[in-house]
Amino acid sequence: MRHAALLPALLLAAWPSLAASMTGCEQGLLQRLGWRFEVAAVDAPQVQGGAPCTRADLAQAQASGDLRVRLPERLDASDRQRLMQQLLDHPATVCAYAFRLGDATRRAAQALQDNSGYRFSGLQLGWIGFGARGAAAQGWQRVRSFGRGFQPNGRNSEALDAFYHGRVRSECGVGRQVAQLATQRELHGDAGFDTAFENDELGIGTFLALHGTDSILLGAHAGELFADGKAVRTAAMGRQAFMGVPGFITHAFGRESLDDLSNQAENFVIVDVGAEAAAALLSHAGLAWYDRRNRDIWSLSRQVPRRGVRFFERLLSARDPALQASLTASEAALVQRMQVLLDDPFYRQVLIYVHPHGIKPIGYHIVRLLDRNPRTPFEVELTMHNLHTTLFRRWQQAQLRHCAASGMPGSLTSDSGPDGDLRRALPTLR
Repeated sequence: MRHAALLPALLLAAWPSLAASMTGCEQGLLQRLGWRFEVAAVDAPQVQGGAPCTRADLAQAQASGDLRVRLPERLDASDRQRLMQQLLDHPATVCAYAFRLGDATRRAAQALQDNSGYRFSGLQLGWIGFGARGAAAQGWQRVRSFGRGFQPNGRNSEALDAFYHGRVRSECGVGRQVAQLATQRELHGDAGFDTAFENDELGIGTFLALHGTDSILLGAHAGELFADGKAVRTAAMGRQAFMGVPGFITHAFGRESLDDLSNQAENFVIVDVGAEAAAALLSHAGLAWYDRRNRDIWSLSRQVPRRGVRFFERLLSARDPALQASLTASEAALVQRMQVLLDDPFYRQVLIYVHPHGIKPIGYHIVRLLDRNPRTPFEVELTMHNLHTTLFRRWQQAQLRHCAASGMPGSLTSDSGPDGDLRRALPTLR
């Protein structure tokens, strides 16, 4: 009883050092994200968040004067703690995190693209096919019948390895889910990914099935979702706000206009957005303007007779010289008008990952779908996501827990991916 009575007193005595340690962890996390702190002759903290979401990378953001804090020579511990919490919630911190999120997305997408064993169609039993080895041998357990739902049955990172290195089949919707989960793996690092999420939070399957689970993407643990279908708010924030964001390309006309049901939509995650594309999206207030432009491209395509398979893909994406030479003068003029529309930075500089096509500009997919479903134009939509809300806060919490456990305020869990290999990252578009 005497020890129990002493416990509150001991905690109160230890509180200043505990609070200082946590404040140190918070400042260390902010510094690792790119915030710079300096002591100056000021009466109160001065925060210059800037516009990091509009920059190509962290180096450019810092060179532009973003992410700077001037601190007074003397700052009360409670005031410092309050300031650090405010900075963790600052919009500029979300953008600084988006640089890391973009790098993680590029590593994840590249790893999935590099696995030739991850296929789209073929003989499989159920919605997702794990091949002859089966799901259990590759780190997954079935939670829905007919292969409509699976979750990891052991280490989360080992389950994702089935898609990095194994022989697995799924349609593009699951491909998008896997890319989203793989991004979290790359962001947290394997050890962090294994401990930050429970198995049932990382389910994959039909989108409908995920809603009834604890999925961090669409289920009970998704938390606060951000809806911006036509990217009006995202475009206003800047290019880095698009990093890792999921979406889909879908037919504008009814189902009766489809010739190829397997290509009625394409699910994607955004891998990169170039500076010119970001400026174009901002000037046009998002994606709705490009839906109209897609319809213009489609209308022109209807006036050019197709020759053979993948006609427009070979003509407009591959620039097949023999095919171009076969055009009549009137056809060549129509194709030139299509090419001018497709030369918009949006089509060239918005890179998306779509299973099984890998990482390609969005213009490639708009052209490809002219061949697959020529009787309908296509539209682009962003889906609801929690990258900047729930998942951001969980990443923050994981970093702070790691710091508190290690006693190293400047340390973060590795976000360089499996084996610490950063070489898979694609160059960021300037």
